[in-house]
Amino acid sequence: MVLPTVVFLIGIGVLYVGAEAMVKGAATLALRYGLRPVVVGLTVVALGTSMPEFVINFLSVITGEDDLALGNIIGSNICNIALILGISAVLLPLSVDRAMLRKEYPMMLGAMVAFYLFALDGSITAVDGFLLVCGLLGFLCFVVVDAQRQSAQQEEEPDADDIAEVEVDEEDLHSSPLTKVGYLAGGMVGLALGAHLMVDSAVEIARYMGVGEVTIGLTIVAIGTSLPELAASVVSASHGEAELSVGNAMGSNLLNVLFVVGLVSMMRPLRVNSMSLNVHFPVMIGFALLLFPLAWTGRRITRLEGTVMLAGFLGYMSYLVWNV
Repeated sequence: MVLPTVVFLIGIGVLYVGAEAMVKGAATLALRYGLRPVVVGLTVVALGTSMPEFVINFLSVITGEDDLALGNIIGSNICNIALILGISAVLLPLSVDRAMLRKEYPMMLGAMVAFYLFALDGSITAVDGFLLVCGLLGFLCFVVVDAQRQSAQQEEEPDADDIAEVEVDEEDLHSSPLTKVGYLAGGMVGLALGAHLMVDSAVEIARYMGVGEVTIGLTIVAIGTSLPELAASVVSASHGEAELSVGNAMGSNLLNVLFVVGLVSMMRPLRVNSMSLNVHFPVMIGFALLLFPLAWTGRRITRLEGTVMLAGFLGYMSYLVWNV
């Protein structure tokens, strides 16, 4: 039990370092060759933050661990709302842009509902995955068009200061193309290795504890792959940029469904168990529905509301522990 736990923790670290390196390489390449910083932040970097979930799910599915893959996606989506936003709001009340609730929130909720509806027949098929990927392409087109429209309205041109939006250092931006490609390739290797360590050790832990792989996916794997988002949101809140946390959570959930589930299920259909359909999917959508009134009222998520979300998350985790 000790060795699999140590391997799992090492896997989290390798996965995190790999994701950071891949995002740095992709973002600096995109910026170097002319993509606007805001577009890079909303596409390349956003997709990069979902790569841990994608690689975990890809390896889980090709090794026949569908329950682990499904639990990771559902659990990550729950963590992003209840755990990450809950902790961030407790640290500092989160300001919410209502334009975000009118645009990104319906997309996130729609993607989650579509995910659930596709799963009702017991599997996410290649056709379902194709439709989700089409939704992803539509979302990316919306992001680019909306960013261009807002830029035209503000009549601002990108400059060096915009680079901070995607957290790329000036030194990295002006490094050689070979260095950028090295970050990208090294990050991909780190992602693959970290995911492999996490999947293998998570299966061993599940077997040792006598619990289902979906439960492991919903808990330790989901929390592990959500640690980068948690760190980013806590840092944003502590730096007075709390409004970024809500956008990060919604964007991550949207891409987890459209990008991760879409591509993985196109490679091989993803089996869905009855417990997930009856309990875990409704909990995921329930937290998403709870987010709207909390964020809309007063245009902020208060410390009390953050505490409520954390309590709900802990209650759900307790249910999983006591009902394995």
